[in-house]
Amino acid sequence: MPPARATSSTRALEAILPLIASGQPYEAHQKARTFASRYNKSAQHDTAIDVLFQSARELLKAGQQGSGTDLTSFLLDVYESKGETVNDESRGRLTQLIALTGPSGSWRKTVIDKSIGWSAKVGPHPGGDPDLHHYVGELLYKEGSFDAAEPHFLAAGKRDSARLLAEMFLEWAGPDGPAGAFALRGTIPYLQNGNILASRTFVVHFVSQLTSRRPSLLSSHQPAPIPVGKPGEGEQDEIVFTTEPAVNFAQLAVRACQRAQGEKNKTMREAWVRLCGTYQSKGGLIANREVRKALVEIAELYFAIPPPRAQQANPFGDMISAMFGGGPPSAAAPTRRALTPSAPTSTPGLD
Repeated sequence: MPPARATSSTRALEAILPLIASGQPYEAHQKARTFASRYNKSAQHDTAIDVLFQSARELLKAGQQGSGTDLTSFLLDVYESKGETVNDESRGRLTQLIALTGPSGSWRKTVIDKSIGWSAKVGPHPGGDPDLHHYVGELLYKEGSFDAAEPHFLAAGKRDSARLLAEMFLEWAGPDGPAGAFALRGTIPYLQNGNILASRTFVVHFVSQLTSRRPSLLSSHQPAPIPVGKPGEGEQDEIVFTTEPAVNFAQLAVRACQRAQGEKNKTMREAWVRLCGTYQSKGGLIANREVRKALVEIAELYFAIPPPRAQQANPFGDMISAMFGGGPPSAAAPTRRALTPSAPTSTPGLD
């Protein structure tokens, strides 16, 4: 005999789906809500989920975005009532419905926002499920919605997300666009999130593809990559210098954060201060107020350099002063964030 859930949902769906096929979407929508409400109230959550998912899917296929979105929202409410976890099956239903909702209007955004909100509430990731973010980012990227895809790739923080973000930024910049600005837009947020591996994956792929597509950006003073790290310990890496200062800074910033050990590594703390001071003194993007603010956060997170207690005219001097404990005491110091990356192994991975 078929399981009870299949039998129950089959009876309901036999009353709902033919209405959609015969051009009666409103009636189908109302029946779906009625059946699902009854099942949900009697704690038959799986049956309610099946009815809502299949009904929403067929309504969306029929171009009924409003009704399909409403049933998807109800589906997420039932997820919460059941205490459904984020897994391949629960996520898979949502990704199917997100794809079917289509790009027109605000329906898809409604489904995406509520889906990610649910995954953040019940899952281990406060910013939402990384796989769900990645799916949404890739979907939006393929549709050409670069600005909407960007925060999802950043929130996902996966290797593949970082690579696709690099590809998208290069496509967005075009043959003559601001490569430096896009290099920072990928590198800095990942570092602020404590995700060195994603920031490194992003910047390596971005620079490799950038210089391949636009070889004129390679520095004439240093056209060959400069190897860094210790080959015997599996740390060998390289820096590709370009004519874009922000691209060079992004590469060096990631490598510095990789080797940070909070207060323990004085050499790297001093190297970070020199790196920021050198590039900020030249003006340009690295001296931008928002970028400087982000770098202060990164300095605290990786190098245990507290933020300056007062905004002064010289950010380089601020960072040096903070590193050595200068400045008057603050009345109410904010909670400090700190992150010390794991020591590199002989076979470092990216996941």
